[in-house]
Amino acid sequence: MMNLGISHLRAAYKNKMLTPQQLIDEISQRCDKFIDHGIWIHRLSQHELQPYLDNLQGRSIDDLPLYGIPFAIKDNINLAGIETTAACPAFSYVAEQSSYVVEQLINAGAIPIGKTNMDQFATGLVGTRSPEPWGACKNSFNKKYISGGSSSGSAVAVAVGLASFSLGTDTAGSGRVPASFNNLIGLKPSKGLLSMSGVVPACRSLDCVSIFALNTDDANIVLEQAARYDASDQYARTNPFDNNGRHYGMPEGKFTFAVPADHQLRFFGNLSAQNLFVDSVNKMQKLGGVKRVVDFTPFKEAAKLLYDGPWIAERYVAIENIISRQPDKLLPVISAIIGSAESKTATEAFKAEYQLQIYRKQANELLADVDFLLTPTAGSIYTIDEVNADPIKLNSNLGYYTNFMNLLDCTAVAVPAGFLDNGLPWGISLVSRAMQDRKLLSFANRWQQHSKIRPGKLDIELPKTKWHKISFSDSIPVVVCGAHLDGLALNWQLRERGASFLEKSTTTKSYRMFLIEGSVHRPGLVRDDENGRCIEIEIWQLPKAEFGSFVAGIPAPLGIGKVEVAGGRWLPGFICEGYAVEDAMEISDTGGWRNYLANS
Repeated sequence: MMNLGISHLRAAYKNKMLTPQQLIDEISQRCDKFIDHGIWIHRLSQHELQPYLDNLQGRSIDDLPLYGIPFAIKDNINLAGIETTAACPAFSYVAEQSSYVVEQLINAGAIPIGKTNMDQFATGLVGTRSPEPWGACKNSFNKKYISGGSSSGSAVAVAVGLASFSLGTDTAGSGRVPASFNNLIGLKPSKGLLSMSGVVPACRSLDCVSIFALNTDDANIVLEQAARYDASDQYARTNPFDNNGRHYGMPEGKFTFAVPADHQLRFFGNLSAQNLFVDSVNKMQKLGGVKRVVDFTPFKEAAKLLYDGPWIAERYVAIENIISRQPDKLLPVISAIIGSAESKTATEAFKAEYQLQIYRKQANELLADVDFLLTPTAGSIYTIDEVNADPIKLNSNLGYYTNFMNLLDCTAVAVPAGFLDNGLPWGISLVSRAMQDRKLLSFANRWQQHSKIRPGKLDIELPKTKWHKISFSDSIPVVVCGAHLDGLALNWQLRERGASFLEKSTTTKSYRMFLIEGSVHRPGLVRDDENGRCIEIEIWQLPKAEFGSFVAGIPAPLGIGKVEVAGGRWLPGFICEGYAVEDAMEISDTGGWRNYLANS
């Protein structure tokens, strides 16, 4: 079994043990073994692949992060010169140019293997809603079971070793449910982080391009190349600094995670899945997690709005030409679901938006207090026959933990968590607010390295992560020693920026304090390892977003530097320029500013 992990392939290329052409030949032979899984809508021929191989000639592996890395593309995402069908033959067209995301990956050296099967117009979480000649995409572990959708072929292609990673789309769970059912990492990035230019929309205001990978390291590498700002995408958002690739790694120490209350969990009669989730929660606690049980209501109620509310009208708009003129060209189940939008009104849309805003506020408040929300990715799994017999209800069951995500502007990572009694894989999801992608990937990395579950349906070991240790916080500790102390004249500058009091403490015995005279007297803290003493201080926690404006308002000769506090910690805090204390009165013997004020 060839290992298609990105780090493994790059090492093989560098050591001259493999060439991209040899890899493509091997994948082509393997593809023939999985024809009955219904993975592909179009596999690229050698002629169609040649330009991508030629693109690597004379290029340095060191300059191309995805040099020779094979990937698969969901067939609602454009690849230049290849038909895009969205699993509807009557809709198909030949793409004049690749989607923005695909262009970024090809520019980084990646090689597209083909366009993958999917639920028609990305409407479904099952993988069975694809018409002939393609038909249902089958689970990589057991062909009697669903693969998950709508990004079905993209997940199975990676799981059985036909691609190192793949692109899906995720509006309601399409990039996470197939990951769970095929033992993969499924990253649903923050809305707007990956460009939607050149992607057939499902719900334009909610859609995301998603990433399937064998491990979180690979997902992070792909995300780094794919998440480039696209000014032509009206929903594009810039990626903040603390969500870039430097902020992916192996988290240290304790963390907090939320879980839904027991009575709000749904496993739809699957006791094995329920037991795996209980086991996952216990394992997360053993990793250092502090569990908080929360009210899942805002997530659950928001999820109902996606198909039961007016957002279904967005799906109608996306395919208005074909559903209004050629409805018979759609699968009956797709026509029934999207056709229901005709009865929706603008009044309903505004009412639903008002209600959704309440849920957003509630969800944001909950997620702000924890590192992530932990849920099952899907409560259960079904056979293809079961889904065909009851396509609407069972599909709805699969979206219980996923449909709310983009409506509430969340990001999520699905990660393998074990195997059900029937031998099929099952996973959990880590959920947080938008632009927390690297934080979630890092915690998923910690989980995956601990669980050591072999990825996909491949007989390969999970590689050990080589990424550095990292910690996460939305706030910055600030050491104060003067007028910003609790209850004193300038403390409002902290409180009105949302700062919270952490603790009273002292510096180490390496500081002296001086009186800085002016229109307002202030203390000046300077370091002196030989003649210093402990000075009383307070530590406050200031939101990152407010730190810059706080520092900008500090008048000279004071500023923010690193202060050594009791216990040996070095924290940002008030310090004073040395020139300002040359003729100043020393007040170190008072032990701190409060004592000086009390005795002056």
